[in-house]
Amino acid sequence: MATRRLYYDDAFKDSFSAQVLSCTPLADPVAGFGDSHWGVLLDQTHLYPTSGGQPNDLGKLGDANVVDVRDLDDDILHVVDRPVAQGRIDACVHWPRRFDHMQQHTAQHLISAVFQERFGLVTVSFHLGERTSTIDLRGPQPSEQVLEGAARAANAMVFEDREITVRYGTAEQFAEIGVRKKVERTGILRAIEIAGIDLQPCGGTHVRRTGQIGTILLRGSAKMRQDWRVDFVAGGRAEAAARKDAASLTRLAAQLECAPEDVNQSVDRLLRESEAASKRSRVLVAKLAEAEAAARLAAIVPRQDGVRLVAEVLEDSSADYLQLLATAIARGQNAVVLLAGRDTGALVLAQATGTGKDMNTLLRTVLDRLGGKGGGTPDFARGALGDPARVSEAIDLAVRLL
Repeated sequence: MATRRLYYDDAFKDSFSAQVLSCTPLADPVAGFGDSHWGVLLDQTHLYPTSGGQPNDLGKLGDANVVDVRDLDDDILHVVDRPVAQGRIDACVHWPRRFDHMQQHTAQHLISAVFQERFGLVTVSFHLGERTSTIDLRGPQPSEQVLEGAARAANAMVFEDREITVRYGTAEQFAEIGVRKKVERTGILRAIEIAGIDLQPCGGTHVRRTGQIGTILLRGSAKMRQDWRVDFVAGGRAEAAARKDAASLTRLAAQLECAPEDVNQSVDRLLRESEAASKRSRVLVAKLAEAEAAARLAAIVPRQDGVRLVAEVLEDSSADYLQLLATAIARGQNAVVLLAGRDTGALVLAQATGTGKDMNTLLRTVLDRLGGKGGGTPDFARGALGDPARVSEAIDLAVRLL
């Protein structure tokens, strides 16, 4: 016997009675359920199963907690945390979760209708998440103006408090009166109608009037394969998001010492100043590397083989600065430079062209013995030790191998 889906006709009812038809142990490691969970079949239910992008309801069957609800074609399986006896049982739906899902799902119908009717963007998928929900649109990228226009239009219909009704009919009957998206299923279908804007086959839970959706916020869009994914929140989620955004804006304005409405200008100014400072810093760092290289080369006493060797472990030096310094030193005649960063474990080995050594082989030998990754060319190689504490040991080993 198929489970009667009571939520089809009244999604606002949060308690009901049903007949327990069966209760069997359920071991489902994939879903995270061990042998401490049971699967219950009822003759009827108000608990919605995961389907169509909408997550399942939660609730109780007697004293048992409903932790999952699954659609098994004609039947609905209730996953509970303790066994229940066959016979009549009182059950309830976790109402805050149910109403939140009703707001988000109905908002999706309204948003999708607006995008399709006014901007020619068709919804190809929908996902109701724990914090935000998404619709994937097919067509050109929705600009900021399109997103704002869709949000304004959808919220205008929310404020009009339009009626939302459940209708039943065949796919052919719905097609004749203008369904938003045709379906191929046969038999009697359930559809949700938002007065004057949308008619769409759907088995989910929805509010009765658009005013119950609450405010709709479109949070942005991003490319998702060949489509465009739009994030949105509605109702209680929109209120919470707006409150959080306002708090963040207030804190940011205080940190920038400006009015909230001037935050964008202040951030743009700071970014320009940061970019200019970064350019100046790169020039100064390069000049510092050249000066330090010149000082080291001037102090070098060539070895018996003519090599002018610089081997050091530097404090508070980034891998990028080690590379600049090593490159500058390696411009000196017969210069070989072995540098390491104390904090990072970075290694940079370089030589002047024609010196005749192989920095890549030298680096790989050191890393093979002490652990790490890196590589390069015969004249220049860089890498990093797995254990930065061994940098002195690495430089000593490189000097001996050289």
